[in-house]
Amino acid sequence: MAEPLYSVSNLRVALPDMTRRPLFGRAPRIEILKGLTFTIRAGETLGIVGESGSGKSTLGRALIRLYEPRSGRVVFAGEDITHLPEAQMRPLRRHLQIIFQDPYSSLNPRKSVGAIIAAPLLMHGIAADARAGLALAAAALVQVGLPERFVTRFPHELSGGQRQRIGIARAIALSPRFVLADEIVSGLDVSAQAQILELLAQLKAALQLTLAFVSHDLSVVRRLCDRVMVLKQGEIVEMRDTAALFDSPQQAYTRQLLDAIPLPDIDPGWLARS
Repeated sequence: MAEPLYSVSNLRVALPDMTRRPLFGRAPRIEILKGLTFTIRAGETLGIVGESGSGKSTLGRALIRLYEPRSGRVVFAGEDITHLPEAQMRPLRRHLQIIFQDPYSSLNPRKSVGAIIAAPLLMHGIAADARAGLALAAAALVQVGLPERFVTRFPHELSGGQRQRIGIARAIALSPRFVLADEIVSGLDVSAQAQILELLAQLKAALQLTLAFVSHDLSVVRRLCDRVMVLKQGEIVEMRDTAALFDSPQQAYTRQLLDAIPLPDIDPGWLARS
């Protein structure tokens, strides 16, 4: 069995409650994640599911240290990153990438596709100069099924599916070890969803990525993920191999989630033929 890439113990995250922010002073904090303990194996795809407000996205952002935990411990590749200062986090950032839910707002409309992908390559010193950055950006575009000439395009010239491919290219161009995919197909039509999911599965295998896939679509999670974590109000209700969880859920809440969403019988080849 592969060694864990992540070891998380008693993770607690609290965020400002803007609905109760006073006229002056800071908003009070509300605890979102309430003592989570789990591991993520190197090379696996972990599905993170639950109702809105269950803490799915908060957990993903805590894993890549966009949120600093209130308490607990997050160990990535053997290094404790729980409260690591930003100067020490910076070299790790290239290995902790995120693909955002909204491909419209996550891309700078004033920059070309090439500049968008090249920016983190230059920041992390992977590309020596702008010319080298654009060359690497073009190679990343090919990896996600887009032509090299798209380096000169702007986000408004692209479809939703193409924009999401740009977001994926920006993430994988850095050769990360871990990628957080946060509801990345929720805003796309069915055809574009299937294409993006197939691409993600291919890239995971080719680049040996470890993925956390946050989604409310259980049929997609069932097809794509190796294991599934079920969250409810910031706590882990159940975490098991995907097939076992869908075949025989152990917790009533998990059964409610499965019963609430129609789950067709999955044809293993449906992504490849889409």
